[in-house]
Amino acid sequence: MYLLRNTIRPYAWGSTTAMAGLFGREPSGEPEAEMWIGAHSGAPSVLVPAAEGAQTLDELISADPGPTLGPDIAARFGGELPFLAKILAAGSPLSLQVHPTPDQAAAGYAAEEAAGVDRGARERNYKDRNHKPEMIFALTPFEALCGFRDPDEAAELFRTVNRAIDGAGRQVPDLLEWIVAELSSGHPAPERLRSVFSTLIADGDEVHTAVELAAAAAAVTADDGAYARELATVAELHGFHPGDPGVLISLLLNRVSLEPGDAVYLPAGNVHAYLSGLGVEVMASSDNVLRGGLTSKHVDVPELLKTVDFHPVGIPSVAAERTGAGQELYRPPFEEFQLQRLQLASGPDSDAAPVPVAQNGPAVLIVVRGSMLLSSPAGSLVLEAGQSAFLPAADAPVTAALATDSAQHDDGALAFAVTVGSVVGQDSGEPTLDVSV
Repeated sequence: MYLLRNTIRPYAWGSTTAMAGLFGREPSGEPEAEMWIGAHSGAPSVLVPAAEGAQTLDELISADPGPTLGPDIAARFGGELPFLAKILAAGSPLSLQVHPTPDQAAAGYAAEEAAGVDRGARERNYKDRNHKPEMIFALTPFEALCGFRDPDEAAELFRTVNRAIDGAGRQVPDLLEWIVAELSSGHPAPERLRSVFSTLIADGDEVHTAVELAAAAAAVTADDGAYARELATVAELHGFHPGDPGVLISLLLNRVSLEPGDAVYLPAGNVHAYLSGLGVEVMASSDNVLRGGLTSKHVDVPELLKTVDFHPVGIPSVAAERTGAGQELYRPPFEEFQLQRLQLASGPDSDAAPVPVAQNGPAVLIVVRGSMLLSSPAGSLVLEAGQSAFLPAADAPVTAALATDSAQHDDGALAFAVTVGSVVGQDSGEPTLDVSV
């Protein structure tokens, strides 16, 4: 097992206090948006201490993928760690974004490489060849936009906005009247959503005017009616990104509120934006993002429209699955990853038995509260809050137990482990998914 040191990305939307509060340390004084735990070339975890011939996790794996990943996983994923884990702390809204399918990512990356687009260029869409399905597990109340809602419901939302504008004595813009008519047209749902989304994302003065009027009306009516949360979001987003098309696009999307312990997954084509909160994010090892608003970064409208899935969806929740070994697993329908929550209670009435860490080949584990003792046939390692480790396939089986310090505290310890998604036939269960609006 290898102790890791991880990069914290200081993106502007990051919270200045949430991550420090989670790990029980002093804030750094700058935004702390994402802690990356993995082998992605953008910010690979550092080995502490360095291994022979390897200072970072990607170097360790590439030097000997068989023992680190396991022969089957190494062959299946081209000798690379297929997942990336993050602690994500959103102090303000992230951009509206979507991730490509495997074929779209491979083709887009090849096209930009052939065209000689610098990988660090502002207009670069594809940083690697991989797709980026992901899942977020809420550590605190967590707010997000996730996937398209039914267009008839979206039409009623826009009617509410238009009534508020009219009630304020302002002329309802033709664009907003057209949106209601288009969403109510009875055409196939994806066609209606694509038509409105394409019109808004094209931007322009008419869109800016509609955003400003809608935001002003939403700000004074957000406390009323069934859509109070959506209207409040319009006003809030306009405060961060005045006039941005994403402010109105938010009304086309499901507005999601997660409680601690809730999780949702995001497949390719799902338009989403995290608004606020602290969570554990897991994804395929990729940094491919196509943005669609609420950002000052590059928005490639033609490429975005090729990538978005315009079908309305429910909220793709992932329910906890408990195994006979005492494991609590969150398994979205992706082969690259699954998440395990290890919550170990302390005190005289608690079950002090070690919990096996789920390992389908390699795993990474991060402790977020208390301290844990990891034990394997190859040795042991104690992790404190904020520390993480890489568990090679060759070190399995690994168990987690309370370290001595945590056993003396009422809160016990909490950690999360990420490994490769369960291989078909490897165990008896399929992911337990709760997909509902």
